[in-house]
Amino acid sequence: MTWTTRFFPSLLFLVGSFVLTYGQKPVPSLSIHPASEKITIDGELNEHSWDKCEIATNFYQSVPFDTGYAQTKTDVRVLYDEKFLYVSAVCHNDLNKPYVIQSLRRDFEYEVSDAFGIYIDPYDDLMNGFHFAVNPKGVQREGLVQVGGRGGVTTEWDILWYSEVKNYEHKWVAEIAIPFTSLRFNNGEKKWRINFSRNDLKRNEGSSWSPVPRNFDIASLPFTGHLIWDKPFTSKKKSIALIPYLTGGVQKAYQPVETKNEYTYGIGGDARIGITNSLQLDLTINPDFSQVEVDRQVTNLSRFSLFFPERRNFFIENSDLFSDFGFRQIRPFFSRKIGLNRGQIVPILAGARLSGKVGKDWRIGAMNMHTRETENAPQQNYSVAAVQRNILKNSTIGVIAVNRQGFDSSGLISKDHNRVIGSDFNFNTIDRKWSGKALYHYAITPEVSDDNFAHATFLAYSTPNYFIMWNHEYVGRNHLADVGFVPRIERFNPENNTIRKQAYWRLEPMFAYTHFPEKTDAKYISQRFEVYVDRYTDAEYDLTDNQNRLRYRLTLANTNRLTLDYNNWFTKTYYDRDLTFSNDTSAITPAGEYEYNNIRLSYESDARRALSFEGSVFHGEYYNGSRTNADGGIYYRWQPYGRFGVYINQNSFNMPGLAQNKSLTLIGSEIELSFTKSIFFSTFMQYNTQIDNFNINSRLQWRFKPMSDLFIVYSNNYNTTELSPVNRGLVIKLNYWFQ
Repeated sequence: MTWTTRFFPSLLFLVGSFVLTYGQKPVPSLSIHPASEKITIDGELNEHSWDKCEIATNFYQSVPFDTGYAQTKTDVRVLYDEKFLYVSAVCHNDLNKPYVIQSLRRDFEYEVSDAFGIYIDPYDDLMNGFHFAVNPKGVQREGLVQVGGRGGVTTEWDILWYSEVKNYEHKWVAEIAIPFTSLRFNNGEKKWRINFSRNDLKRNEGSSWSPVPRNFDIASLPFTGHLIWDKPFTSKKKSIALIPYLTGGVQKAYQPVETKNEYTYGIGGDARIGITNSLQLDLTINPDFSQVEVDRQVTNLSRFSLFFPERRNFFIENSDLFSDFGFRQIRPFFSRKIGLNRGQIVPILAGARLSGKVGKDWRIGAMNMHTRETENAPQQNYSVAAVQRNILKNSTIGVIAVNRQGFDSSGLISKDHNRVIGSDFNFNTIDRKWSGKALYHYAITPEVSDDNFAHATFLAYSTPNYFIMWNHEYVGRNHLADVGFVPRIERFNPENNTIRKQAYWRLEPMFAYTHFPEKTDAKYISQRFEVYVDRYTDAEYDLTDNQNRLRYRLTLANTNRLTLDYNNWFTKTYYDRDLTFSNDTSAITPAGEYEYNNIRLSYESDARRALSFEGSVFHGEYYNGSRTNADGGIYYRWQPYGRFGVYINQNSFNMPGLAQNKSLTLIGSEIELSFTKSIFFSTFMQYNTQIDNFNINSRLQWRFKPMSDLFIVYSNNYNTTELSPVNRGLVIKLNYWFQ
């Protein structure tokens, strides 16, 4: 260890004691009354009921500045009847410039599109809510706001709602109807939380009715305003939806042995039953996820498994009730472990989930899924249950239990199981200046009884100018979570293809300062300086991995962004291994302790322009050699019908013993076409030399009725070494929403 390994934690401790505070603007409120006539969703606002509404106006800027009113004017009104919550927005446009529309595809990216958004917290708990948005072309976007909006919006969630947009010379008007059966709420409440947002990319201005500080996501529920009902709101109608599907397809394998065409078909479906207005039962039989988009591949130069997010709709609603337990690398439950095994599909027979609110302060969730037997594993049953209670106004305490149980023809296999139980405390102040977490998890595995627990704490302080974080983790070597994600206790031995379990401690402090110019006509929006440490030791406190990072980030007034990183690394390897992933015996790096340094320069251009790009260059030491990395992409927007992109990640290694440099290449391309607001086509191609694979995934979607779709999906995989096909398939799927 050199001075840098010791210096960075000490520096963070010193600067971490210096913080500033910021003011809080008053919370606005908006009254809502019933409509006196039938509301027709046509974008015209010609019903008299709209004229009688209170108006939410005078939006506050959130970006690039958060110290004044928005320049772009927006007027919002709300109404209701026994079936719908109605929202109208008059989005004024005083600049004679075209709107920025990425495409006509549903669930557009809010940050890079002109749009109007709604954020609803019916429970007034500042933790969970719903998001709905439209752009000037009338394209819809909906999602869930989880964990207070800390991570933005989860748009994989789909639900039924209605909207219409009309464009005028100096404004566009949105009229929206959200069925109460698509929301979750407690009967008898007179106050909900709500916020409205506007994205005007012509002016590079983001704004909201209830002010949101610029260091928080616009979806942050703690900064929502109040929606005041004229009387305690009650809805007696329960939600029941049936979504059956039919699918058929053909598949053919070429490697390792060529097979004949295999014709497949399937039938199944989901049911969504509202037990109460706040508690929902979801059922699935023989679910099919063939229409789900493939993961974007990445080059993995670490020694551990990578995390990919869940994209399957059945697992999304109230998913935070299970997935928010733990940390990024200490997850007791990870739904992608169900129905997937190392990227291969494991058929799910059936499943059920009960989740939602019980009263104002309690959330409960329970899920059970059962998978078929495969060549590599018997039938598996997966269960997870969680209970969470709101405490201290904006904090929660919860308990989770996860179980995996193997079955064969005679019943359950007594010693084929894994269980994890644990408790998490999530702490937040109302203004979100302070946030934190503490957890303790315990794993139960047959014939394992020692070092099978994990604990961790996290505390952060955040203002527009300062961010200070402290994190500690300990994971025992036998803390096995078969239905979770705990990758760092496993170390692969390439000599005999075995896995070694090893406990670890982690310390992760960080300090960041962001400077904002005083003048609104400055040439830059912000400058950010960061000091970050990521430090791992074994159970005896011997250092195994360490990263010290200094970062400078400049965001220009035109939203271009430049980032410069300096990294100091320490890595202890336990086995001789090829760190170039080239399978060249002369590239083997011996086990030992390595300290090395490198730098990275990154640049992101203005995403509002039709042609945009991003890229980075990385160079420096790499263990006992050197590595150069070029990573970038270029994207073109054919507004509003299509988006095209090509990206590349190229690594070049110069290691002792190599006759010439070795390289890894990942090239991908994306094509998205929106023929109308209901017909979409996308193609995803990826060439990856690390896994010797070239894959194509194309999907045509026709939303012929709200929440009802026809999908045609084509996939093809090639071996890049032999330039030969591995497998290909074509699937047609039809699902229909009955409600």
